Amino acid sequence: MSARRLVAGLALASIALTGTACEGSSGSTSKPSKGSKSKTSAKGKTGKAGKQTAKIGQEARDGKFAFTVTKVKPGVRKVGSGILAEKPQGEFVLVAVTVKNIGDEAQMFIDSEQKGVDSGGKEYTPSTEAGVVLNDKTQAFLSDINPGNSVKGLLAFDVPKGTRLTSLELHDSAFSGGVTVSLAP
Repeated sequence: MSARRLVAGLALASIALTGTACEGSSGSTSKPSKGSKSKTSAKGKTGKAGKQTAKIGQEARDGKFAFTVTKVKPGVRKVGSGILAEKPQGEFVLVAVTVKNIGDEAQMFIDSEQKGVDSGGKEYTPSTEAGVVLNDKTQAFLSDINPGNSVKGLLAFDVPKGTRLTSLELHDSAFSGGVTVSLAP
């Protein structure tokens, strides 16, 4: 097992053990913590199920987070270099995103809770291993974001060659309703 896979595995194990629903000190998961209500809003048109749809460059809100997708780069065949290089099964679609904590307490952004959707409705989750390589200097997705702070990072979706993602469904936690961002030009 490579060092990067070990680090990614430990990070995922830590996330799984702490859980996003157990934000309070009591450990109770029956009631969401203050400020974690899933309010879905964005500046844009309404998509399916009444959700708001934002576009690239527009802010989209879900719960404690305000997301802004700034760039999409499809067709990436490798990220990193040397022993830290990650190759996809197909190809990566890299999505640059800024995540701002608009809540009242620190919260962790978890890449595996995000979804990329293609024109056929197929859903893809980001590669955590590629995300560790891409975000090694920013620590965007493996640390808490304090209220009022924001982080920038890259999500790497491993999709079949030639696949174009048409939208993202972004979540502040596993239990939030999510907000849709259209990737159409």
